[in-house]
Amino acid sequence: MAASTQSSFNAIRDDILHRRFKPVYLFMGDESYFIDVLTELLSDTVLTETEKDFNMLTFYGVDADVNLIIASARRFPMMAEYQLILVKEAQNLDRFELLDLYAKNPMPSTILVINYKHGTVDKRKAVVRSIQKTGEIFESRKLYENQIPAFIQSWLKERGSAIDEKSAQMLTDFVGNDISKLIPQLQKLEISLPEGHRRITSELIEKNVGISKDYNNFELQKAIITKNIVAANRIVDYFDKNPKENPMMATVAVLFNYFGNLLECFWLPRKDEQSIMNTLNMRSAYFVRDYMTGLQNYSAPKVMEIISDLRTFDARSKGVDNVSASQGDLLKELVYRIMH
Repeated sequence: MAASTQSSFNAIRDDILHRRFKPVYLFMGDESYFIDVLTELLSDTVLTETEKDFNMLTFYGVDADVNLIIASARRFPMMAEYQLILVKEAQNLDRFELLDLYAKNPMPSTILVINYKHGTVDKRKAVVRSIQKTGEIFESRKLYENQIPAFIQSWLKERGSAIDEKSAQMLTDFVGNDISKLIPQLQKLEISLPEGHRRITSELIEKNVGISKDYNNFELQKAIITKNIVAANRIVDYFDKNPKENPMMATVAVLFNYFGNLLECFWLPRKDEQSIMNTLNMRSAYFVRDYMTGLQNYSAPKVMEIISDLRTFDARSKGVDNVSASQGDLLKELVYRIMH
């Protein structure tokens, strides 16, 4: 998550855990995972299991009546301090804007949670302005791929586990920024940890996820950065023999991200580790070394040429101006052009 989103998520979660509830929550955005986490936390925290029988209602936007939601929210709880009302898939709720009638003056004993996924409510609408005054709004944005390693480390740390930077990057290269696919992989790795060990390693990932610890995009990028031609060719040969597990499109995306960031580093007044971390919004100094090495081994004109080649070969891998070259042949040619 971006820093502001991360701090907002953490602040809301902390308030919920300490029972500092708001009468209305609007959770909206493209990343469903964080919306689900906060909603589940409220479901687990506001009421006891016994209190839920009479004081918890769930509506689904596709078939819910907004007037019934408002009427239900204005009830008093039964033998409990609060009642909890969940409105899921609220992006499908007909006449959503009528919730403003309630949000202007919500019941202090009702906690109304509105899940609006796969988009956001127009912030100019009266209902959004009302919730901003009386409740809490959280916008759940998709993470950028360069934020995923830090998310992986944070997610595991909360569960008493750890992972090194290389292994976190391996998972990122494999899954991308799709958290719905990432979390099951992390859960599988946690279960696979040997008794008495709480650190996920590249060996564990190789065994349980199916990513080679020696032949992956992370290691190929490292070989290219350091201009280790032998290692790069060895990895490319492996990719050529295992094309399903190592699609060229994913490799090009990883390299494009690196060289795009590297090009940005050339224009920095100061090319020290802290400047690079700040510019690229990096939370760990581990990968700064890759950019320091890249600045030494590649010139700005060469990097611009590489970025152009990456675009060209990405198009060729999709059939543009390419009649017979295989993905493996294209990758071999691309890596040769990058490193010479």
